[in-house]
Amino acid sequence: MLIGVAAALLACVGYGTASVLQSYAARHSVGAAETAQAGPTLRSTITAMLAPIFIAGMALDLVGFAGSLVSARLIPLFLSQTIISANLVVTAVLSIFVLHVRLHRRDWTAIAIVLVALCILGATAGPLGDRDPGAIMHWGVLVVSAVILGLGATLVRLLGRNAAVPAGLIAGVLYGAMAVAVRVVDGLEPLDMGVLIADPALWAILVAGLGGFYLFTVALQVGSVNGVAAALVVGETVVPGIVGVVLLGDVSRPGYGWLVAIAFIAAVTGAVALAISGAAEYDRAQSS
Repeated sequence: MLIGVAAALLACVGYGTASVLQSYAARHSVGAAETAQAGPTLRSTITAMLAPIFIAGMALDLVGFAGSLVSARLIPLFLSQTIISANLVVTAVLSIFVLHVRLHRRDWTAIAIVLVALCILGATAGPLGDRDPGAIMHWGVLVVSAVILGLGATLVRLLGRNAAVPAGLIAGVLYGAMAVAVRVVDGLEPLDMGVLIADPALWAILVAGLGGFYLFTVALQVGSVNGVAAALVVGETVVPGIVGVVLLGDVSRPGYGWLVAIAFIAAVTGAVALAISGAAEYDRAQSS
């Protein structure tokens, strides 16, 4: 349990720091002004990805990805994904120094709520679920990831510069699907490359992970990092949390289910409130 929590915290810090660096790179890349007016294109997204600061953020994303892999295998998904979603706190604090976003009393209150809720979740989470969903789950997560990615890419093209929140939400759902795929993939314990490569869940990890990263980058080009993160956290926390409980057997400690539910809702609500507040502050700064 402690190793899983530590891995999730590592992912939280890695992803939170990476989001700020990538947002800065996306906003200051060549053609960023045109992107804000006309909407993101494949060329503008690739340009943003090639910026040195963005590449540094990608390195931190790899650290976060490693942490998320370990945590998804060791602790319930409602706990691991909620801890990882607290990267919004890291993003919000770093945004003060890098993106010049101001935090108000309500923001610090939201941060406190998230941290307290995470402590409660850590203290009340039960053992990892051991329910076997069968082959249909492995194929299902791959098919669903591919369909969601296709819909997300199409929506981005249709919405243009208004795609920030929808792209962030869909990226979050894809990250959530990736967490589910990591949890169910075969061939890791013990390592068997033949079994691993033949498992559709492995390819779901690649489709969902890369697709989510692409849509998140698109969203950062046309929206504030905190506003995009608000949409992201809903998808990457709520979806895998529900799947873990309903299909994989994740549970709380006996008698604490009600407290886990309250803490889970409080953590997600606090994170979204923090992100929305930061987005509004960012928009006011842009318009002044």
